[in-house]
Amino acid sequence: MDEEVPDGDYEKGKKVFKLRCLHCHVAEAPINKLGPHLNGIVGRKSGIVDGYPYTEANKNAGITWTRKALYDYLENPRRYILGTSMVFRGIRRPEDRIDLITYLEKSEQGTAEVLETSTTSE
Repeated sequence: MDEEVPDGDYEKGKKVFKLRCLHCHVAEAPINKLGPHLNGIVGRKSGIVDGYPYTEANKNAGITWTRKALYDYLENPRRYILGTSMVFRGIRRPEDRIDLITYLEKSEQGTAEVLETSTTSE
């Protein structure tokens, strides 16, 4: 995959999230579970979610979660960040990774719109 990760299918990505990620992560709200929340992950630096006990490997990885970085990471998280505590083996199918990234990115935009609307209507 080159530097550009194409847009995927939001609904398919939502299904991938529910099947592969939901037991450890939340995407549509800043709530940590077994893993850190993924709300706003696209563009965020690795290892910075408040209240989540990251490994030193994650804190010091120096990664900004671009679409490309997420695409590569999701294939094999333990190979991408040596020393991560994430036990997930990864997502082999490129289409599933692309769809998941699209879901994560659009979910965070929807959350931002909801938050913006609620603060302006007060």
